[in-house]
Amino acid sequence: MSVAIQSVYLGELRVQSTHGPSQRVLTTDAPVDNGGRGSDFSPTDLVATALGSCLLTILALVAERHQIDLSGSTVSVTKEMVAQPVRRIGRLESIVTIPAARVDDLQMRERLEAAARKCPVHQSLHPSIDAPISFVYEVE
Repeated sequence: MSVAIQSVYLGELRVQSTHGPSQRVLTTDAPVDNGGRGSDFSPTDLVATALGSCLLTILALVAERHQIDLSGSTVSVTKEMVAQPVRRIGRLESIVTIPAARVDDLQMRERLEAAARKCPVHQSLHPSIDAPISFVYEVE
């Protein structure tokens, strides 16, 4: 399955991209430390966003198959850039927080965590990117 995304340079380090199937538009801006205004997500911020969104989506798909409602679950992804040998993402640390009452079975927690680690975005990251995922089961 393919999806076309069309991007156009707007000037001033800003890019507007259109998602082919939905025609939704988003704009990126270079970060301040790289000459931009930092007024929108940067392209590398979108990688972190994609990872967090993918983790929650995969968790929800597995949970729904087992009639578990993961509403209220969150993910926080912290992106760290490195400058050497080239400017790139060096680390994407993900912390998934799930209300403990939603998943109180240890085997189901292990199943969810294994599925999350197989999310397509996480699997697509270059091996040189440190991308740990941790899970917190929070008491409501």
